[in-house]
Amino acid sequence: MSLQGKTIVVTGTSSGIGAEVARLARFQGATVIGVDRNDPSLTLDGFVKADLSTVEAINAAVAQLPQRIDAFCNIAGVPGTASGELVATVNYLGLRHLTEQVLPRVPRGGSIVNVASILGAEWPQRLALHKELAAAQGFEAGAKWLRTHEVPHETCYQYFKEALIVWSAVQSQKWFMEKGVRMNCVAPGPVFTPILGDFVSMLGEERVQKDAHRMLRPGFADEIAPVIAWLCSDASRWVSGANIPVDGGLASTYI
Repeated sequence: MSLQGKTIVVTGTSSGIGAEVARLARFQGATVIGVDRNDPSLTLDGFVKADLSTVEAINAAVAQLPQRIDAFCNIAGVPGTASGELVATVNYLGLRHLTEQVLPRVPRGGSIVNVASILGAEWPQRLALHKELAAAQGFEAGAKWLRTHEVPHETCYQYFKEALIVWSAVQSQKWFMEKGVRMNCVAPGPVFTPILGDFVSMLGEERVQKDAHRMLRPGFADEIAPVIAWLCSDASRWVSGANIPVDGGLASTYI
């Protein structure tokens, strides 16, 4: 696998999975531009400081990005302990808007990778709703749909990761057929990152203990990053519309 000569934009580069993807991509020869609301903690080829919670901030960030982006990685996100509105905006509506704004800069053969979660695995139970939301094109149309379809705060993180998986699948083939741009999801299980504690608080100790025996341990960010980097590379050029669990086998234990 090589990313030599590619320009890759990674959101959430200041810590966790985003930082590891940026580090690995540069090691593989890519030019990496980071986007985050916090200053980076590693060497990058460029950096855009942005809070991706409003359309205006997203548009301003896109204006600072390169005109050619060979791969775009949506890794930035907020945990379910944040407000439901912020979770909806950053993890889904804003991500979708950002991706649509970046798409014209991605050439044929380019790649988009969205980081979902193992917690989005129950999307089939709400498929019709998620497809309705996916069909509400544009940030405002999506926000309007959500105002009439309230999502409980206690499950909002899971809900919007489900929605992201469905939107990625529904949208991917259209972009692949028309533009030659692939879009895929990666669904990590629990990962040792700065927000792991938020997930424990969000799920509750009972749920955490219930799942603990299903896996050896939480993952490390550098165990997720290679899968994302592979999806950015030409080695995965015939992979589109997939959702790849990277969870130490956790998803398989529910079959």
